[in-house]
Amino acid sequence: MKLKLGLILAGLVVSLPAAAADFENLSRRCATKDHDEKERERVAHDNARFKNARATAGLEVDRASGSVTVPVYFHVIYSGSQGNISDAKIADQIAVLNAAYAGQTGGVNTPFRFVLSGTTRTNNAAWYNMGYGSTEEKAAKAALRRGGPETLNIYSANLGGGLLGWATFPSDYRKRPSQDGIVILDESVPGGSADPYDLGDTATHEVGHWVGLYHTFQGGCSKRNDQVSDTPLEQSPAYGCPTGRNTCGAAGLDPIENFMDYTDDACMFEFTPGQSVRADGLTLQYR
Repeated sequence: MKLKLGLILAGLVVSLPAAAADFENLSRRCATKDHDEKERERVAHDNARFKNARATAGLEVDRASGSVTVPVYFHVIYSGSQGNISDAKIADQIAVLNAAYAGQTGGVNTPFRFVLSGTTRTNNAAWYNMGYGSTEEKAAKAALRRGGPETLNIYSANLGGGLLGWATFPSDYRKRPSQDGIVILDESVPGGSADPYDLGDTATHEVGHWVGLYHTFQGGCSKRNDQVSDTPLEQSPAYGCPTGRNTCGAAGLDPIENFMDYTDDACMFEFTPGQSVRADGLTLQYR
């Protein structure tokens, strides 16, 4: 199911530039650095203790669908005539996030809703061509970031290394508050030229990390994998839309429709109930 195509892009004609990059050949969709096994276990242990303490105190543990409003600052980093994303495309991107996290595309209805609180525009050629972990990324975030741990900062730029985006996890905030947020390729927003990653789900995927989710293939076929029980095991990332893919044998078909895989935007449409519970618990604790 992919209702967002009709909801967001109805009547929109997208013309791809002749010199557009061949995004079909991207080898890595996301540069987010997954936690190692030790860090994953620490986060899981700390979050279990946090939720138990809240339950013992009679405090809320699992928040209702749509009950968490996330303020968003969208930082458009551009260079001259390149990358200056329009307000209309930014609005479409926020709408894509809300459709995905409200379950309107076919998945679970999570607690999260996103409201644009502000937009900044920065004409800086060095920042525009930033790479993952680069000095340009650090400088741009330090200068532009707004709000506290509850605020989602989105940075759009022309990313190096054939990457679509990256993000920080909730548990990373205390150590690196100035670097918190997500970075996306400017042409991955709805109506961009990054076909087949041009429907806005790069941001959906990276926000998934920002609220605490790992890749569905994290840990491969091990039972702990992404630490969510209702996402089937997956040995490696999936590309395109390989229906019927099964890389872990009896564990069931790979979750290629999940927003935390690497498939085409048109293929992915869901978060699971388990992912919603995990994301809610981690944001409640750390954000």
